Amino acid sequence: MPLARSLSVTSLSGLEEWDEEFDLEDAVLFEIAWEVANKVGGIYTVIQTKARLTAEEWGENYFLVGPYVESNVRTQVELIEPTNPVLKRTIDQMNASGCKIYFGRWLIEGSPYVVLIDVGFTAWSLDRWKRELWEHCGIGVPWFDREANDAVLFGFLTAWLLGEYAAQSEESPHIVAHFHEWLAGLGLVLCRQRQLPIATIFTTHATLLGRYLCAGSVDFYNNLAQFNVDKEAGDRQIYHRYCLERAAAHCTHVFTTVSQITAIEAEHLLKRKPDIITPNGLNVKKFSAMHEFQNLHAQSKSRIQEFVRGHFYGHLDFNLDKCLFLFIAGRYEFSNKGADVFLEALARLNYLLRVNHSDVTVIAFFIMPARTNNFNVETLKGQAVRKQLWDTAQTVKERFGKKLYESLLVGQLPDVSKMLDKEDFTIMKRAIFATQRQSQPPVCTHNMLEDSSDPILSCVRRIGLFNSSSDRVKIIFHPEFLSSTSPLLPMDYEEFVRGCHLGVFPSYYEPWGYTPAECTVMGIPSISTNLSGFGCFMEEHIADPSAYGIYILDRRYKGVDESCNQLTSFLFQFCKQSRRQRIIQRNRTERLSDLLDWRYLGRFYIAARHMALAKAFPDTFIYEPEETASTAGFRYPRPASVPPSPALSRHSSPHHSEAEDNEEDERYDEELEAEKDRVNIRQPYTMPEIASLSASSCPVCTSEPLKPSASLISFGIVSFLHQQKKAQCRELGQLSVVLLVLLVYQY
Repeated sequence: MPLARSLSVTSLSGLEEWDEEFDLEDAVLFEIAWEVANKVGGIYTVIQTKARLTAEEWGENYFLVGPYVESNVRTQVELIEPTNPVLKRTIDQMNASGCKIYFGRWLIEGSPYVVLIDVGFTAWSLDRWKRELWEHCGIGVPWFDREANDAVLFGFLTAWLLGEYAAQSEESPHIVAHFHEWLAGLGLVLCRQRQLPIATIFTTHATLLGRYLCAGSVDFYNNLAQFNVDKEAGDRQIYHRYCLERAAAHCTHVFTTVSQITAIEAEHLLKRKPDIITPNGLNVKKFSAMHEFQNLHAQSKSRIQEFVRGHFYGHLDFNLDKCLFLFIAGRYEFSNKGADVFLEALARLNYLLRVNHSDVTVIAFFIMPARTNNFNVETLKGQAVRKQLWDTAQTVKERFGKKLYESLLVGQLPDVSKMLDKEDFTIMKRAIFATQRQSQPPVCTHNMLEDSSDPILSCVRRIGLFNSSSDRVKIIFHPEFLSSTSPLLPMDYEEFVRGCHLGVFPSYYEPWGYTPAECTVMGIPSISTNLSGFGCFMEEHIADPSAYGIYILDRRYKGVDESCNQLTSFLFQFCKQSRRQRIIQRNRTERLSDLLDWRYLGRFYIAARHMALAKAFPDTFIYEPEETASTAGFRYPRPASVPPSPALSRHSSPHHSEAEDNEEDERYDEELEAEKDRVNIRQPYTMPEIASLSASSCPVCTSEPLKPSASLISFGIVSFLHQQKKAQCRELGQLSVVLLVLLVYQY
């Protein structure tokens, strides 16, 4: 059968070209997941964004398989007749046997074909299939676990579909079946148990037991090797689910996972080391001009500012132009997502900003869906008051403009005292009186069903951040996903992220982390951890992540209190940045988007499929991956110019002058900045031995001798000398050497 194949995999600078050639003329790829055209979690984003690249590679021979959910099909899928004759015969045969299978195009980028299975229509076979599962695999599924029952139905129907496709094919095709997560894993186990001629791949995006263990406040990573996995799964009543996941991991030809940290987890909990790491990517839209995404940031920020004006009406005693918007978003897993650490760090940040008399105000948004019954009346009132003030201002402006126009028409300069009459003043006074409120601005935008026991609200009460006028840190808890149709904050999630200054994701358990990845491709700095797949990936690819707006919080080797202090330090230093530094940092962050593009990361999925074909059909396919050195691959250098966070970035560039803070309107040459980054590839800086330094030369600027003096112990004077010789300095990192040398001279 013909295959329209266009392998759209390009290499980044510093990466070798992908030159493997596989004859896929008679190969067919089925990708099976519960979240095909059915949004439940992050796997939906993986499959949706990857579909375009995979469709370009496999053409008409790529099919996604998922459950039929009528509400989703109405809005996402165009139902059509199968174009593949073999698949058409397969679907017709299954429908004639009592199944209900649908075929169509998923209306996303790439428009891939989808095969949707109505699992409820075949529920009459559940008991028979459960018995077969027990007899052949020794796995029993309890009747009360509805999710596991769906997995059994979906697994048997998927194996039936694949087996029927192989039987209906006139020539023996090379079928690749890629299964995602335990909900789809049973189909893989049945394919191997029935010895179907299919190359199988199983990807776990997060181990089932790992999620449950971390949700129970267990010291997870320090005890990975000591867990009795059977007992732990049994204690949590998920042993049958765990067996399905572990069976899929052991039966598959190729086992993959999304990050190195999850690979370690899978090796201990599922007892198999992944064959390859397949990081998650995004479809990156590159702008024709560098400043375009900065303009989008400014537009979205202004919309957030409008919401803030309404939310804090009557208490708007801070400068919105010096207000920073931080946010955390995702599933409402209070500890796993790091909301507990974030709140504690915000309390400490509030103290630092107050004692340092900072004029910066931080507004932290918590976008986590929880159980609510409606919007908070006070929150809705705030937006109504803001709109009323705007309408009043427009009315007065029109009256003022009309009088000004009439005065100019008769050739007279207007009498300012007569431009506003008593009626205008009355209207404005009534508007001002309407902005008065007796209570503090609400922390939560909705009425919570479990207000007294809600983790975020309980923590807010403990730390005492109630949006008072004296607080420099304000909190807004929005327990609902964002939507452009919301009457409260009418913004899509992407638009909201673009308008924020920093995303904060101090997760304890995060196998990958799409939220910081989405921030990166939109040019928004973010805080991640060394326990998230994204954080580990960035540490591997970037010499100095913080200089590029990727702050990596240490939650693996530090305790909770130390991690809180480090996060507070990150936030405080970010608040000290000038507007110019934030612009530079956003430009650098956006340049990292190439690393997260499926055009780059898709090659790991290609390698997994090639490996599976070679293992399942060794007579036809040969796959011999080359061993690459640990230093191979692309590694972003440290930037050559102004560091965005002087106290936190590694000392790889001269200290900025204080005059830069006042040069807000100075034109910024992004191309020159990017060129500096490209040429400034350096080895990690190592501290030279003090004894090797000449006593007569200045460690900062080697052009003039420096005599030891007690007065130079002052850090401010040394910093001043450094700025005077800024053009001659090699490394800001050597500034620390100055202090050490002077201390030696002093004593």
